[in-house]
Amino acid sequence: MPAITASMVAELRAKTDAPMMECKKALTEAEGNMDKAEELLRVKLGSKASKAASRVTAEGIVAVHIDGTTGAMIELNCETDFVSKNDDFLGFGKTLAEMVAMRSPPDVAALSALEIDGKTVEAIRAVLIGKIGENMTIRRFKRFSGDAKLVSYLHGTRIGVVVEYVGDDVAAKDVAMHIAAMKPVALSSNEVPNELIEKERAVAAGKAAEDAKLAEAAGKPAQSAEIVTRRIEGSVQKYLKEVSLFNQTFVKNDKQTVEQMLKERSTTIKGFTMYVVGEGIEKKTDDFAAEVAAQIAAAKGQ
Repeated sequence: MPAITASMVAELRAKTDAPMMECKKALTEAEGNMDKAEELLRVKLGSKASKAASRVTAEGIVAVHIDGTTGAMIELNCETDFVSKNDDFLGFGKTLAEMVAMRSPPDVAALSALEIDGKTVEAIRAVLIGKIGENMTIRRFKRFSGDAKLVSYLHGTRIGVVVEYVGDDVAAKDVAMHIAAMKPVALSSNEVPNELIEKERAVAAGKAAEDAKLAEAAGKPAQSAEIVTRRIEGSVQKYLKEVSLFNQTFVKNDKQTVEQMLKERSTTIKGFTMYVVGEGIEKKTDDFAAEVAAQIAAAKGQ
């Protein structure tokens, strides 16, 4: 069998981006045949990707690419915060954001099928999983195009905001930072999703019912249905002001609302999108005591 040299290992690593030791093992198994070693590696790395696929990916990054009035924001997930700081992982996220902006795939499946230097995004993802050793998923993205200008704000790599606007660039950037801090759900109160309003109304009604029980237990007279209804609707209106961008108090000046600031600076916000890494993903929590107990029980049953 021919000797496996350092230059051969380096060449295979450059082709596959796999770890050095994996490259050496593949070359040894392939008896120095570079093509066969590359094939072996791809099989192994693909196997690693398959094994990792069931693991929850609730960490990760938000990446943004803007070119004039065209842009994109993407969330790329991994299993641990440690990997979210990996240079290869960060670079992959930036590349994906640029691809979405420039090539306009309609969904994640279409993005995964696009090619970079003859390799699909999915194939590159599989290799990266094998190299880093963690599952990673492209969770979501949004592409922006049109007449409105675009500005972004990234809070680290975990919160990303893109604002579509007409007017002052600095004012729009301030709004993007405000959104990252205050997390509004809509531009105005009449755009807040109805399911959120009904949820808040149910919470207010539950609180009113609890207050009525406490009043009854204390021997106090019950409030009329009309007063209770006004209280509930008052809570809903307060909530709408708190979660609608234009009604929120501007973070840089607590004497004015965001709407007032924008009017003062002749700026119109057409829309905004905010991504928070892992938002809505149920993270796995390990119960070590339960795991040990289960192992002991299993051992006794043998």
